[in-house]
Amino acid sequence: MDSFSFKAVEEVIFSRGAALDLSDYCLRLGMTRPIFVTDPGLVQIGLVSPIFEKLESVALEPQLFDQVREDPPEETVCDGLEFARKTGVDGVIGFGGGSSMDVAKVLAVLLGGDQTLSELYGVEQVTNSRLPLILIPTTAGTGSEVTPVAVITTGKTTKAGVSSSVLLPDIALLDPNLTLGLPSNITAMTGVDAMVHAIEAYTSRHKKNPMSDGLSVQALKLLSENIRTAVSDGEDLEAREGMLLGSMLAGQAFANSPVAAVHALAYPLGGHYHIPHGLSNSLVLPAVLEFNMPKAYKLYAELAEAIIPEAVAGSMESKARSFLESMRQIILDVELPPTLEKVNIPETDLEMLAAEAMLQQRLLINNPREVTEENALNIYQSAYR
Repeated sequence: MDSFSFKAVEEVIFSRGAALDLSDYCLRLGMTRPIFVTDPGLVQIGLVSPIFEKLESVALEPQLFDQVREDPPEETVCDGLEFARKTGVDGVIGFGGGSSMDVAKVLAVLLGGDQTLSELYGVEQVTNSRLPLILIPTTAGTGSEVTPVAVITTGKTTKAGVSSSVLLPDIALLDPNLTLGLPSNITAMTGVDAMVHAIEAYTSRHKKNPMSDGLSVQALKLLSENIRTAVSDGEDLEAREGMLLGSMLAGQAFANSPVAAVHALAYPLGGHYHIPHGLSNSLVLPAVLEFNMPKAYKLYAELAEAIIPEAVAGSMESKARSFLESMRQIILDVELPPTLEKVNIPETDLEMLAAEAMLQQRLLINNPREVTEENALNIYQSAYR
């Protein structure tokens, strides 16, 4: 067996209504005046006010920063940093989707020392300590609450990542009640995103390990069993629990066994056309699975055995094919656009996208099959219609 290392959040709390007990966890970490990082939409729909009322009832003074938007730019981080310093916070709470949690992670580090944002980009570049940090997801997709990575938009079409174990929070607080009523399209996109995390963690060429493997399989089982129900009935709490737990397990898996070509080819779609990250992954997933089949079919067959009972009796190749078709069917069943053409991407842009995907070498090196620029173009062409 190959040697491996595995890093994880110190404490994960999973419970219905857990967000209303946030004050207990703040006090345990010594927070009395935390910055509460979220987006304006969650404030508007009323998710934030009950939590603030509970915090303030025990004399805590949360400071609301609700300016996070999707694919957060550096400007948002700088605005949050200025706000936090002005209000004198002593801890950070990230509340929302991956964007809010990513901003919260970076703020916790920037407030913990004297590094600048540009100095954080890359792998293990963080030399600061950080402020106490609690992350609370309101979607089931990114797994950001348990990953040591934050992605920030650095230009019109470019993003950069901060990857450091310092970004792992003190507590990941998962409350499935927060995901009730999430719109079906967001449920679908974030759900497929989480499935991609599990698939790519299980097939990663670097750092694949038995612990991530087990988490990936359990995550895929939960996600595949619950995604259709969660999309069709947003108030089904058991389905929401399965999705939220599956997302977290997938996040923990890819935090230690990194993602690959699906994400590499998805990033240019988000950068150029502002397609949500989960949908970008969904659009290229079947074509990447097909491309990887010669090298990864045994691993895809193992995943099929875990989530498709009727696949157990077939050959490895047929099991792998069943797995690919099951992913394609899920995308159709949750009514996500199945092709690049359906989201109005110009076919003339595919060569440009392939060239840009090649800049994601930190992800492409993890893919089970080597991806050249020509391969990337062929994948985009396969995904086009």
